[in-house]
Amino acid sequence: MEVAKLTGVTRVYKIGEVETRALNGVSLTINDGEFTSLVGPSGSGKTTLLQLIGCLDKPSAGKVFIAGKETSSLNRNQRADLRKGTIGFVFQFFALIPTLTAYENVEMPLLLNGKSSAQRKERVMDLLNAVGMTGRAHHRPDQLSGGQQQRVAVARALAAAPKLILADEPTANLDTENGEQVMELMKRLNKETRTTFVFATHDPRVIRYASRVVTLEDGAIVKDANG
Repeated sequence: MEVAKLTGVTRVYKIGEVETRALNGVSLTINDGEFTSLVGPSGSGKTTLLQLIGCLDKPSAGKVFIAGKETSSLNRNQRADLRKGTIGFVFQFFALIPTLTAYENVEMPLLLNGKSSAQRKERVMDLLNAVGMTGRAHHRPDQLSGGQQQRVAVARALAAAPKLILADEPTANLDTENGEQVMELMKRLNKETRTTFVFATHDPRVIRYASRVVTLEDGAIVKDANG
């Protein structure tokens, strides 16, 4: 089953008279349950591709389908509604809300989705247990290590049970040990929940965990191989 599909996607950024072609006619299908890495040097287009899959941006040409829905014609609010129930995000800089505890950060997507207090409590505690953070539930981000913050971020991304998790350089701000722990965690959750993971990286430590590696250069896919 297709979770995401891009057909002939081009993305051009224009600043003044200068045009930058970040993606050039990219076609890509991501299937249910995949653990896929987008790789390539800086400027290759992998982050732009991740943003288009995540409905954070719109293509200049071509079409993007998420869970069977064509997204290119959706307005900002419609794209936000689609993201809310379908896509979770893990960011390079963790992006936790600093004034909220680990519990409250994971709870936030459930609040936005209108879940009851009992539903939220059960789901949050299940997720914190899954990422090994039950004992830190009431700690704020500044009381957690980088690895612990990223574990909380993974739990938050999974909170609304999305079909797809997108991770942009998820280990870039972690040391080797913590980076490997986070990747092991995401790989385990991928197998246990069948949630699809797509992550952009240039870190060899991360690439080796992927079951599929899509390589980009100059805005085009130059290789697509099983890991």
